[in-house]
Amino acid sequence: MSTPTRSVVPDLPDPLPIAVVDNHTHLDIEREGVAVDVADLVARAKAVGVDRLVQIGCDLPAARQTVVMVDTYPEMLGGVALHPNEVPGLAESGSLETAYAEIEELARHPRIRVVGETGLDYFRTGPEGQGVQQDSFRWHIDLAKRLGKALQIHDRDAHADVLRVLEEEGAPGSTVLHCFSGDLTMAQECAERGYYLSFAGTVTFKNAHGLRDALSVTPLDRLLVETDAPYLTPHPHRGAVNAPHLVPLTVRAMAATLGVAVPTLCEALSANSERVYGPWA
Repeated sequence: MSTPTRSVVPDLPDPLPIAVVDNHTHLDIEREGVAVDVADLVARAKAVGVDRLVQIGCDLPAARQTVVMVDTYPEMLGGVALHPNEVPGLAESGSLETAYAEIEELARHPRIRVVGETGLDYFRTGPEGQGVQQDSFRWHIDLAKRLGKALQIHDRDAHADVLRVLEEEGAPGSTVLHCFSGDLTMAQECAERGYYLSFAGTVTFKNAHGLRDALSVTPLDRLLVETDAPYLTPHPHRGAVNAPHLVPLTVRAMAATLGVAVPTLCEALSANSERVYGPWA
């Protein structure tokens, strides 16, 4: 018998000893009917040592909202892009170029430090949409390089093509594999290329042995952590609505896998985030 989905956001875990960044969250998205109170979510995150957030808007309405949010909350920086699953429909409707123009305009905001999430998703988009997804991925890579922004990549069932396109186009100076889902070999290749790997609550799942193997070979100076809230809630709350205040659960699981002290990992995660995105102040 399957466990019913829980819609309540879990309570606060024990706070981290050193503050870290939620490198990828969607505080514009309501899930399971749980209303989004952004100010409360930010306050709850700060209470457990998650004092900075990267809010990601990956369609036009969310990108517009993200710009408003980063102007409202000093704890937030932002990212904007067209998610790969959005692109085929925009292309079919003839509105893709107009959407690109607006994303570029929004990305010029000084507190928008990320172009993303962009990339490839072969799980939800079939072979007929892969070509336009790849073209869009290349456009976003170019935008990140032209504007001097970090790049955050969505990669679902498309590992080889993501790495190939990055190699062909030349990756931006700060390139992040959001919610890393590759294996040990891919993690090693990404680290060798200088990419950052961001691990989400999936790394805490009991059956995620391959993902923990990938984490175990990732250098500390290439690591980031995220929620991808309201999704991918870490163990033991899998199935509940995720929120930035649950980052400590993932950080502690990562530290255990890496065999490092929690403060050591927190220091690395914080420093890496500032290196990728710049200062929040």
